[in-house]
Amino acid sequence: MIVRAAAVVAAAAVTAASSCGAAVALPRPVVVRVPVSAAPIAPLEETEQRANCAVGVDAVSREEPLGHRLLDVRAAHRLSRGAGVRVAVIDTGVAPHARLPRVVAGGDYVGTGDGLSDCDAHGTLVAGVIAGQPSADDDVVGVAPESTIISIRQSSGAYGAKRSDRDATVVGAGYGPIATLARAVVRAVDLGARVINISEVACTDAARPPDDGVLGSALAFARDRDVVVVAAAGNLTETTACREQNPSGAASTDRGWAQVRTLVTPARFAPLVLTVGAVKAIDGTPADFSLRGPWVGVAAPGTDVVGLAPGPRGPRLVGGLNTVEGTAPLAGTSYAAPYVSGLAALIRSRYPQLTATQVIDRIVTTAHGGGHDSAVGSGVVDPVAALTDDDDPSPEPISRPLALPEDRPQTDSGTGAIVVGLGAAAVVLAGVALQRRRD
Repeated sequence: MIVRAAAVVAAAAVTAASSCGAAVALPRPVVVRVPVSAAPIAPLEETEQRANCAVGVDAVSREEPLGHRLLDVRAAHRLSRGAGVRVAVIDTGVAPHARLPRVVAGGDYVGTGDGLSDCDAHGTLVAGVIAGQPSADDDVVGVAPESTIISIRQSSGAYGAKRSDRDATVVGAGYGPIATLARAVVRAVDLGARVINISEVACTDAARPPDDGVLGSALAFARDRDVVVVAAAGNLTETTACREQNPSGAASTDRGWAQVRTLVTPARFAPLVLTVGAVKAIDGTPADFSLRGPWVGVAAPGTDVVGLAPGPRGPRLVGGLNTVEGTAPLAGTSYAAPYVSGLAALIRSRYPQLTATQVIDRIVTTAHGGGHDSAVGSGVVDPVAALTDDDDPSPEPISRPLALPEDRPQTDSGTGAIVVGLGAAAVVLAGVALQRRRD
């Protein structure tokens, strides 16, 4: 199905007054409408595998993950388990796994498959955080274990174009153009997704906005069709364009935008997306690697991750990935985002009458410890509070309070800005080989 709708950018600069009274250019252009399409469901050019597939490292612990304890996912499951909700994972694919029985093939924009292969292990890990099934052998379970996953392979750090004369924006050192990310969003909507998880980012210097207008179009189309889109905030890493941290806060939304050093897409498309920063699972404080920005809406655990992954010894629980630099634990905004996508699925299952905007508002207004901070937005999500209506109180209180500092600074992140841009970009997936030190 070809869809024609959504938003892209006219090159226009917005200005705001700085503390010195001078006008400061902000990287927020004007939005207009252009056609977008999911087709063709294939790479833009012929691709080839250039690196070995990732290998997971067996998890040390089989206890409930620290992130689950921080958010009290167990209590949330007494209110909803995500039944009847389709969540699209636009990522590196989702490999077959015994604990992911409800996975729908959504297509492959990297190779000739159907979306149900994962050389990077990243998409499978993300899907596991969202919809992993419980087991009698451990205490690991997805946030929305009764939801259905739509797997769309859109990127891979192990692949590249065989020959290309285009100056294409690609995912990390591998393959995954912005153009196919836009197509994948439309594809997810076509397949009935009610929630879309995007755990990949493109970073550019603020002076050179990325050429992501077509992606803005696709995201606007998704919102028009009442779909919740959740995006990772991105990770700091010296090997990519995501190497410079943005300031921690600003006195106003406009000032926050004026201080941006690194632009991140699709994260910066808020409020077309709900952008998620990462906190430490042990105490809910901001993770050092999480990219800040005025677009960050909320935060979720992004460390001490235990996930589901394929491997030579069969599907299993993993706590890290083997890389050329050694074993890297699972950590990153890539894993914070699916916590929030899972929560969106829980809400859409419990309250099917709510619109996408209302679902996002519920998640944001019930978050703790932020106050529009550029690292955590409105704070760490609270699943039980988000699942409790004023007229439908929870059957019992939260069993474990969020372990958040009392005196976190309150700053304005400006999460209400719609942003799209024109220019060249360097794309980064929060789980490709060059970033596996964190993801």
